[in-house]
Amino acid sequence: MPNRPRLIPMAMAIASLFALALAFLLAPADEANADEGAARTVITDQLESFLTGDFDRAYGHASEDIKRLYPTLDRFMSMVQGGYLPVLRPGNYAFGRTEAMPDGRIVQEVLIRAPDGSDWTAVYYMEQQPDGSWKVDGVNLRKGAAGMT
Repeated sequence: MPNRPRLIPMAMAIASLFALALAFLLAPADEANADEGAARTVITDQLESFLTGDFDRAYGHASEDIKRLYPTLDRFMSMVQGGYLPVLRPGNYAFGRTEAMPDGRIVQEVLIRAPDGSDWTAVYYMEQQPDGSWKVDGVNLRKGAAGMT
């Protein structure tokens, strides 16, 4: 019986160390989840901006590299209208797989139903900016749903 009072503080110390170690191990996952969530929010806002005709707002989600390639809203929209109609006018869309790249970018699949009823997979390349925000740094559009492309 005399050893019992010593076991309680020791058990509490071990539990505290375990909780601290668990928090340390989960912190990077929480940060990655937050980044993925932020990237998805940008993609959603850009798609919704296209749908509502707020093209200035949609263009605002483009990275500086994209803006160098398409330095005006007119040129940007010409590119989108010419090759990205499912992104411009998605009927329905849902997020697919997400991958964090070694260079810090996030690759996010978006499954899109086009206005004509066809299925597409838009692979978004998201780049974190110096201020911590996320921007669209490219989109690769493939006909068919993920897994079929």
